[in-house]
Amino acid sequence: MYRIIKAQRLADKIYLMDVEAPRVARSCQPGEFVIVKMDEAGERIPLTICDFDREKGTVTIVFQVVGASTYKMASLKAGDAFQDFVGPLGRPSEFAAEPLEEVKKRKYLFVAGGVGAAPVYPQVKWMREHGIDVDVIVGSKTKDLLILEKEMEAQAGNLYITTDDGSYMRKGMVTAVIEDLVKNQGKSYDVCVAIGPMIMMKFVCKLTKELGIPTIVSLNPIMVDGTGMCGACRVTVGDEVKFACVDGPEFDGHLVDFDQAMKRQQMYKTQEGRDMLKAQEGDTHHGGCGHCGGDN
Repeated sequence: MYRIIKAQRLADKIYLMDVEAPRVARSCQPGEFVIVKMDEAGERIPLTICDFDREKGTVTIVFQVVGASTYKMASLKAGDAFQDFVGPLGRPSEFAAEPLEEVKKRKYLFVAGGVGAAPVYPQVKWMREHGIDVDVIVGSKTKDLLILEKEMEAQAGNLYITTDDGSYMRKGMVTAVIEDLVKNQGKSYDVCVAIGPMIMMKFVCKLTKELGIPTIVSLNPIMVDGTGMCGACRVTVGDEVKFACVDGPEFDGHLVDFDQAMKRQQMYKTQEGRDMLKAQEGDTHHGGCGHCGGDN
């Protein structure tokens, strides 16, 4: 059992939990995720790691209530426990495995939308711990849905906040802030990391491609099973079929077919849609990556 040390409501339907998981905490890196399961009958839920404390042996997760399982999960309190807490899974962010001197030569821009602030945070924190100042844009629909503002402010070189309705700081989408920084303030970036809703990442990538800024995105939002078995997170990257949970979750955003992924995400929600996808994709419906075991 994996004991919950802290349970906190961050905003409407958005919750944070610190979970006692020493083995995960010892080896996890920014960009990776865990799969949590409440009990024997519970659904496996993939969640990107928001933070970790190797000394305390804790891992921080942030989740949004979107269905029955996360609704039930939101009722857990400090002292309760998960039956399973598996990880780290996926591939860590590329910069975490690169020579530090090479990473320090680049100017990074991080863009977080909504709950995407959770997976962006450990990356920004990693940068700060390694002496690298980065610019961070955090977008939210309203002020009330904004999360991790103080934590992000403590780690970012410059933090820019925008809300769709103008209820806090700037008004507008994150793309408007990117344009302002580059076109009006004369800033230049070598890499952009964008994490948030699929539609947000699509338009960030459309803009950064025009601006000539290489962009990494996390496709955690389309993951369901987290093991490569269900085929839900199948996506086309360039001319290759990938699965977010085993090949990612981070990919070159300029190569991701967002329209196909979002259409597929909607189809996967119904049994009829899943049957149609299976019929269309045949043997590559799941396991097409060749190393996740889903084809056995």
